[in-house]
Amino acid sequence: MPSSSALRIQVESTLANKIPSALTPVAKMVRPVVSSGVAPVDDLLQGGFRIGSVSEITGPDCSGRTSLAQSLIARVVESGKVAAWIDVSDTFDPASAAAAGIDLRRLLWVRCGVPENSNPEQARDFALPNAYLIPGTPKKGIHGGGCGTHPRHEAKGLSLAVSGLLQTEALNPRCAEPQRKTRPIQVTYAPASQPVVSPVRRRSALGQYQRIEQGLKSADLILQAGGFGAIVLDLGSIAPEFVSRVELGTWHRYRVAAERTQSSIVLLTQYVCAKSSAELLLRLHTPRMLREETTVFSGTQPKAEVTRHRFQERGSNILPIRKPPQNVTTACWQNRVTWAGQR
Repeated sequence: MPSSSALRIQVESTLANKIPSALTPVAKMVRPVVSSGVAPVDDLLQGGFRIGSVSEITGPDCSGRTSLAQSLIARVVESGKVAAWIDVSDTFDPASAAAAGIDLRRLLWVRCGVPENSNPEQARDFALPNAYLIPGTPKKGIHGGGCGTHPRHEAKGLSLAVSGLLQTEALNPRCAEPQRKTRPIQVTYAPASQPVVSPVRRRSALGQYQRIEQGLKSADLILQAGGFGAIVLDLGSIAPEFVSRVELGTWHRYRVAAERTQSSIVLLTQYVCAKSSAELLLRLHTPRMLREETTVFSGTQPKAEVTRHRFQERGSNILPIRKPPQNVTTACWQNRVTWAGQR
């Protein structure tokens, strides 16, 4: 009786032309990644951010999402590629980016919401009008015109003011006199057909939508041009009520363009907006403050949580019968200030 190995070889040789590698596990697909510069985050993401995909980093203000994105861009620039930072709210600080290790010569900074005729040099020019430089004509009277020509003129109208004050008290009814009860007047308001929106709020919302539109158009032009290793779309300073109105087809178009150009697109938002188009969803929580002493601030400890990670690689293609242990989905690291030093 032939052994099991002999039967396997016979079956594979028979089905070799019909079904290639019928009994062989599928080869593992190796997807290229780029390091984020933070070792705990790279270990959590199995090497770093995927190349040719859309990754979304969400979190509140001061959660560390901008610092993590700058660390990623620094690694991309170090590898010899160029990157783009689309600043929708015009809050990007080049000095902080240079301190994070980003070569600004290889970074394209797109500022949205800046008027076309704005010139910083002209805005700094300031000159006082001549009316403030020419001394005024001195006034006559005591103390340079601060009082009247004679002290008796200062008491004009004082008797009328005193009599008016006393008359108001005399007209008030006394406790013994009957007081007439006045009925309150009912005030009715007609129901408004549409909610009233203040002009300031309407103008602010219009400006937010214009900035988002400029940022999306800039991302389309950069993806069409190609040649960028990483593109950061910073929407962190835009309220979620405006970012959530972006159509899902826009993010799907960006995912297809990222696969075609092999560019890493990183979205910085406060609220999840890319949905299923994002391969990675990394949520950052409010960091914990580090204090070496009671009154000395020494740094922060951010915390990242992987909410979605598509196409996550497994250790083996063989599925065990028992339930495997759950993977770690959170990572913490420390950002220490200069005076605290590295520990």
